Amino acid sequence: MSYQNLQLTQDGKLKHFLSIEGLNKSILNDILDTAESFTSITDRTIKKVPILRGKTVANLFFEASTRTRSTFELAAQRLSADILNLNINTSATVKGESLLDTIQNLEAMQIDMFVIRHQDSGSAHFFAQHVRPGVSVLNAGDGQHAHPTQAMLDMFTIRRHKQQFENLTVAIVGDIKHSRVARSQIHALNILNTGQVRVIGPQTLIPKDCETLGVQVYHDFDQGLKDVDVVIMLRLQKERMTGALLPSEKEYFQQYGLTSDRLKLAKPDAIVMHPGPANRGIEIESSVMDGNQSVILQQVTFGIAVRMAVMSMIASSSENEQ
Repeated sequence: MSYQNLQLTQDGKLKHFLSIEGLNKSILNDILDTAESFTSITDRTIKKVPILRGKTVANLFFEASTRTRSTFELAAQRLSADILNLNINTSATVKGESLLDTIQNLEAMQIDMFVIRHQDSGSAHFFAQHVRPGVSVLNAGDGQHAHPTQAMLDMFTIRRHKQQFENLTVAIVGDIKHSRVARSQIHALNILNTGQVRVIGPQTLIPKDCETLGVQVYHDFDQGLKDVDVVIMLRLQKERMTGALLPSEKEYFQQYGLTSDRLKLAKPDAIVMHPGPANRGIEIESSVMDGNQSVILQQVTFGIAVRMAVMSMIASSSENEQ
């Protein structure tokens, strides 16, 4: 079963959120518009709406996470859901219980929605295939495959600052090869008809077939950065690398680190983004990360509204199916 068929209801609404791939522009815009409606909640004295009241959301994080897990938890809380955070290090999976058995046991506790981060690509798709009808799965990152809510909060951040995508040039810089975020960003940017999407990095960190995703590849950072509207920096995914792909972190920073001087090659009003965690002095200079063009902390804030949007849309489609 394709991601598109699995993710959507018969009338084309979100049932699961596993990947940007397979979705259309209308759904992405619905997520962005719905997120916009949730941004004002943070200004309220009581930061809650009753959309998920009576529902239970289980956060299953098999990999370490700070921003994603925290913002998913806050998003569920602000939608009035009950939340179960499963500590994988102390769960039965470390005793040999299979992932499928874990899911089925949690389902027996009447879980309505699973938020899953796992080190294996395709794991969220596997979970979605095996949950009972009416239960939804949200992918919080699976291996090197996808991180759809991160991509959507990045799209929301870009739209907030640039209003539209059609005339933009967006550069994604760094370890494209091992980045699930980059793949989801590329799919989202192309679905939203972004003018030009560039990927920049050394040959060892860019997939050989990258052009087939609809991007222009640059190995020279200065050339790729020229006149761009948005710069998205990525960290080196050392935990996923095998072999010596880089001479040294110092040399990498010299060739692909975003400095204040290098940023001048982009448009004067270019924004700088990073999905985190950022490594100062390796892919980005502190003066840039903390500078006026950086919107990195805004990305974190917007992540709550975007994840609220996805959860609320899934809850709405689930109710309509029942």
